Amino acid sequence: MNTTADARTTWDGIYAARPAATDPRPNVRLTETVAELPPGDALELGCGEGGDTLWLARRGWRVTAVDLSAVAVKRLNALARSHGLADRVTAEQHDLGASFPEAPEAPDGTEASEAPEGTDGTDDTESTGGTDGPDGGFDLVTAHYLHTPFDLDRSAVLRRAAHALRPGGRLLVVDHGSTAPWSWNQDPDVRFPSPREVAEGLALDPAGWTVERADAPRRTATGPDGTTAEVTDHVLCVRRVRRAAGRA
Repeated sequence: MNTTADARTTWDGIYAARPAATDPRPNVRLTETVAELPPGDALELGCGEGGDTLWLARRGWRVTAVDLSAVAVKRLNALARSHGLADRVTAEQHDLGASFPEAPEAPDGTEASEAPEGTDGTDDTESTGGTDGPDGGFDLVTAHYLHTPFDLDRSAVLRRAAHALRPGGRLLVVDHGSTAPWSWNQDPDVRFPSPREVAEGLALDPAGWTVERADAPRRTATGPDGTTAEVTDHVLCVRRVRRAAGRA
């Protein structure tokens, strides 16, 4: 069996078996990419214990965090309250193959899809033929290690995430580029698509999105049991550069 219900049960079991985190660490690829960006509206796909979400919220971002696991979502909402960040964090349960979160309404009451002037550093409103879809409501979408043994059209999810960006917004995708000793998938024949291959799979119109980063840095990682190993990350950062057709 390989159903959404199976996936929910599996991930709920994984998180329930762990002690609830009290101050989870953010991923280094997030901190190095986002540290100098001005805060806005962020979406985290596959939030897990919430280290990235809390790091962003502490820096002024309003974060919508989603996970398939109800256990992870409940814990993150409680953790945000305990850290005084409940006004900046909304954790929601989503099966990303069936539903996708919406951006929150902006503080000034405008629709989330109304990108403020100048967010993309240009004043380019030229039509792109309608191929890039409507403007989204997020300034940042992150997806760290969004891998699963269950059925998921990941390219479709990430493509939708790219369309959920405002002009000037960034999609940061960080994947495993090697197998750590603690990885759930120990298949010696597993292949890790390069960041460029992931970008090509999104089939985004180059007039509307540009690849800012596509590389494979290495780092020393710490596993759940405290052991360390050198691992490779596959990092892709895509920036939305144009407004959708017909928008002023």
